[in-house]
Amino acid sequence: MSDSWKVYAIKYADRNTRTRADSFIFDDHPAAQHGMDYFVWLLTNGDRHILVDTGYDSTEANRRDRPILRDPSKALEVMDVDAAKIDTVIITHLHYDHAGGLDRYPNAIFHIQEAEMSFATGPCMCHDTLRMPFTADHVCDMVKHVYSGRVVFHNGPGQVAPGVRVHCVGGHSRGLQVVDVDTEYGPLCLASDAAHYYENYLLRKPFPIVENVESMIKGYDTLFRLGGTQGRIIPGHDPLVTKHYPSIGQSGFVWRLDTGPDKPF
Repeated sequence: MSDSWKVYAIKYADRNTRTRADSFIFDDHPAAQHGMDYFVWLLTNGDRHILVDTGYDSTEANRRDRPILRDPSKALEVMDVDAAKIDTVIITHLHYDHAGGLDRYPNAIFHIQEAEMSFATGPCMCHDTLRMPFTADHVCDMVKHVYSGRVVFHNGPGQVAPGVRVHCVGGHSRGLQVVDVDTEYGPLCLASDAAHYYENYLLRKPFPIVENVESMIKGYDTLFRLGGTQGRIIPGHDPLVTKHYPSIGQSGFVWRLDTGPDKPF
């Protein structure tokens, strides 16, 4: 089994009614339109598939009035991957758009940070502002998986598989973790919401949904330490990912990341 992985971004939703004020603190053009794409990420080495985040489903889409383009678990089928056969899922954090539809992966072990579970089930959830990005049903599903022995907790850095590691950075959510993957192109860092957009980490402009601003800014340094270059640091929601990385097949919603960008930034 190879320790070098192929990495794919799979887009399942977008939201184009946002402005730059929704994406950056202290932006110079807060009223300008600023779209957002929603992804899950698939890692494969030929013998094994690992999913990073699970997105959200149609029930959550209706509840929040944020439609999805496709169910993330069904979107995997275009890669000839059966969600029921996924044995490992990394949950970067428990916000609604990263941890929904856990029941679609009945044979998976879930990897999450201790700090995230504590945050999502603790007294901070008594505050509307901190609770808003979470969905109670998603968190309760994860608690049930803890009780059924299907959760691996990490307390800081941890190895998920040979060539796949997680690192806790916090900031956006207290237990947010990023994923560090060995590829033929070099170490690839899936930033998830440690950087929603390239601008967040390149210009050090924090995202407005934030639990700890200092941790968020320090997290940008961690991204560079892990990925090294812009081409190997993948933000969690930036539509530019779909412009700079090669698309796969005829689906129109899968991009390959581990070969590097095919268009310059």
